[in-house]
Amino acid sequence: MLRWAVAFLVIALIAAFFGFSGIATTAAEIARILFFIFIVLFILILIFGQPRPPK
Repeated sequence: MLRWAVAFLVIALIAAFFGFSGIATTAAEIARILFFIFIVLFILILIFGQPRPPK
């Protein structure tokens, strides 16, 4: 998912460079949303993904 966020960020930067502000804004928003989803999932996996050792 982080790859998708980076891909949309690159698309947004290229579109902004060429003056396509609508496409750049949309791609940047998608990249931002995907990045935050990635961060939330990463934290959840860190908290709940570790198996507990048997007692």
